[in-house]
Amino acid sequence: MTTFRLERDSMGEVKVPGTAKYGAQTQRALDNFAISDLTLPKQFIHAVVRIKRCAAMVNHEEELLAEDVFQAIITATDQVLAGEFADQFPVDVFQTGSGTSTNMNVNEVLANLASESSGLAVSPNDHINMSQSSNDVIPSAIHLSAALALHNQLLPALEHLEATLKHKAGEFGGVIKTGRTHLMDAMPIKLSQEILAWAAQCHKARKRLLDTQKQLCHLAQGGTAVGTGVNSPDLFAEKFCAAISIDTGLSFKPNDSLFEALSSQDTAVAASGQLKALAVALMKISNDLRWMNSGPLAGLGEIRLPALQPGSSIMPGKVNPVIPEAVAMAAAQVIGNDACITVAGQSGNFQLNVMLPVIAYNLLQSIDLLSNACLALADKAIADFTIDEAVMADSLARNPILVTALNPVIGYLAAAEIAKKAYAEQRPVLDVAVEMTDLSREELAMLLDPEKLV
Repeated sequence: MTTFRLERDSMGEVKVPGTAKYGAQTQRALDNFAISDLTLPKQFIHAVVRIKRCAAMVNHEEELLAEDVFQAIITATDQVLAGEFADQFPVDVFQTGSGTSTNMNVNEVLANLASESSGLAVSPNDHINMSQSSNDVIPSAIHLSAALALHNQLLPALEHLEATLKHKAGEFGGVIKTGRTHLMDAMPIKLSQEILAWAAQCHKARKRLLDTQKQLCHLAQGGTAVGTGVNSPDLFAEKFCAAISIDTGLSFKPNDSLFEALSSQDTAVAASGQLKALAVALMKISNDLRWMNSGPLAGLGEIRLPALQPGSSIMPGKVNPVIPEAVAMAAAQVIGNDACITVAGQSGNFQLNVMLPVIAYNLLQSIDLLSNACLALADKAIADFTIDEAVMADSLARNPILVTALNPVIGYLAAAEIAKKAYAEQRPVLDVAVEMTDLSREELAMLLDPEKLV
């Protein structure tokens, strides 16, 4: 049987499971917010713990926190950051909009761990939360966790995808194929040019995300309750950012306006917008791959993606483009997450945004999804796809749009007649042009040479 203990907060006594490291306010949150089975991700909890650790350093430096209490807090934060007690942060994402329940959950766990290791009475409010408020901790944790996730996960994954695309373009430098606009035949293009366009999308997305990361490195910490910094020592924000910069290796600084940092989530909304833009790019690349891989007989059949698994429970031998499909679905989820973050960003009422937990959850999920999608697309689809040069060459030879190259010589209308006849008879443009113009085959072959058109 589960045993319980009594914990007390400002509202009275609460029964808490005997083995729980959290206390009364966490239990109240568990009782109040049985909304979903979603909890804030480890990256976010660890960001809050890092904030507690660095705040304790500043408070100790300011002689507000005794040496023994400080050391007990550091020991507790080290334990959680090492991965211990991960099951002690069970509060639902859909909770109080300030994230106070999660802030107090972390405060209580750290206070209990610190008390157990030291034999001291370490308080979740007076010690762990010293010089802080949920109202600056949670916005700072959103920025901190997202900046670290970009730095450690998405930016390296995106760089890897870009490099893989560039390497693949190098493999097919001399291959020319039919270009397509409106899904219809267009002027020829090098396969490498097509692939390098995807690489350029990734490169520009990475540059935009690097700019976004710099904005995320502006923190709300030091604003405390409403942005005034009440109950925190002078220069707390600056000293805190110096400490968190050393702790993480990224360069953080106080937001130019702590009032803006508490009352709005504009930077998180902007970050989500850049994640959405990357999702759109990945969906475009994935769908291009699906089209080019379509077939093997009744589709385009220009490339062959790696065969990773059987594609049908009823049709033997069928193989599907599963990685581009999975990436496209991840991209769709990120686009949906952006819509949620956009709505949540509008909930900055007076001095505080009150949809902070759902912003944190969706922002970090988007970063995770895109990081994994970039790696999967690079390693399981792009790195090893092969091409069918015969299919590309045949389609190119019969492409009536090649006649565009004759416009300056014979005029648009005459060229259009050649194109229509070539298409109707399914014959090479060159053969039809020989019959319908006074130009020699040699001259026409030179004018229609795909290599000169790309």
